[in-house]
Amino acid sequence: VMSGLVLVILLGALEQTIVAVALPVIANDLHGFKLMAWIVSAYLVASTVVTPIYGKLSDMYGRRNTLSSAIAIFMVASIGCALVQSMPQLIFFRILQGIGGGGLISVAQATIADVVPLRERGRYQGYISGVWAMASMAGPVVGGYLTQFLSWRWIFWINLPLGLIALIVIRRSLRTLPVPHLRPRIDFLGAILFALGLTALLIAITRIGHGTPLSESINIFLMVTSVTSLLVFGWHENRIAEPIIPLHLFRNRTVSVCCVTLFIGFVQLISMSVLLPLRSQMVAGVAADMSALRLLPLTLSIPLGAFIAGRLMSKTGRYKALQLGGAVAASLAAFAVALTTPHQVLQMALVMSVLGVGIGFQFPTGLVATQNAVLPKYIGLATALTSFSRQLGGAVGVAVLTSVLIASLQGALPGVLTGSGEDGDMLMQLFRSVLASSGDISGVALRDATEGAFRRLFLISAAISLLSPLLLMTLREKELRGGTPASR
Repeated sequence: VMSGLVLVILLGALEQTIVAVALPVIANDLHGFKLMAWIVSAYLVASTVVTPIYGKLSDMYGRRNTLSSAIAIFMVASIGCALVQSMPQLIFFRILQGIGGGGLISVAQATIADVVPLRERGRYQGYISGVWAMASMAGPVVGGYLTQFLSWRWIFWINLPLGLIALIVIRRSLRTLPVPHLRPRIDFLGAILFALGLTALLIAITRIGHGTPLSESINIFLMVTSVTSLLVFGWHENRIAEPIIPLHLFRNRTVSVCCVTLFIGFVQLISMSVLLPLRSQMVAGVAADMSALRLLPLTLSIPLGAFIAGRLMSKTGRYKALQLGGAVAASLAAFAVALTTPHQVLQMALVMSVLGVGIGFQFPTGLVATQNAVLPKYIGLATALTSFSRQLGGAVGVAVLTSVLIASLQGALPGVLTGSGEDGDMLMQLFRSVLASSGDISGVALRDATEGAFRRLFLISAAISLLSPLLLMTLREKELRGGTPASR
């Protein structure tokens, strides 16, 4: 069972890293530089929206069928991505691929809950974090080699053998899992309202992160659509017997606190992964490949933290102290990132290691605590909500912090940016302008102004992270059950 689930998670994790390195080549080949950023954003938005829906469907129809459907959709979409002839076609199939990808990781983690006792799940989540770290490191390398020596289309073709093997193993290994005999009616209206509201929100946030003004009419329309749809969704879910997302779960303090802390943890992780290399290149003049290597302490320490926390959780049956300790360490490290310059390589490596361990401590503990707090019939949905919170944190965090960085850089570097950002990602325009600028101020002053903008950004990010330990201190711990899932 675990071999099949690891393959599924590897498939989903690789897709989030393997494409990024090929973006310029894809955009040049398909003549679509204006839409380049949406190759990643389309997948991210779609996968985030459908994640909680997959959780509910897996509770209703069983993990095996739901996971198999997600893999099949993902593989069909990968074929479409490999065969496209234009950028709009690629974005369409990336959306379809995201619809399949949204179920891979969340349903796989819910399946672990079906076969592994609660006190042992933390240890298995440590293994999953190791797979994720391996995919994070291998994805850009594999994507780069495939793009250089074969074609960017092979970054999608490679999903077929991996997906086919995962599908065969999953179909065979999960045959004995129980399938619910009840067939409640699917809340189609709730699913449509939720998807519409969240999609509009994420598209608006992504557009703002790409540099379009908040006051732009399209963004205002998307925000109004989002708020209206989600309000109607909340009213609808509270009045029907079988909602697609039972909102009463969020009245469970453990569920709500864990979802918020996981959201904040991924805000930290994704923003650091995106913005720290940018800072190294703009402020310290570090080459792109070396700036990526400087992220290794963060990338490697997250699975280390998850592994340690999982082991300790299995031995003690406790999770609150681990969660709280990780949140405090991550908050302190986030402040240290703001106060450490990219020229201080060893100090920055140490700070990123502490940050990674702190974030890693929170991932398995937050997931297992959430599963421990709900009835068995809600395990799939609760697991999906934790995955949803992490994905939403990544999407919202990087977009909002990028927008703050753009505004701060524009204020610190007046006259450096030319144009309105309509022809591409404004942050990338600022990046190229800073590296190439020989304007009225000296290069040293230019880099100092850029470092000041980054420092303010990281201080804001660190301040946000303080919310996690404050929330976790209010959490009432419930000792993990030690029996098998079937005995609960």
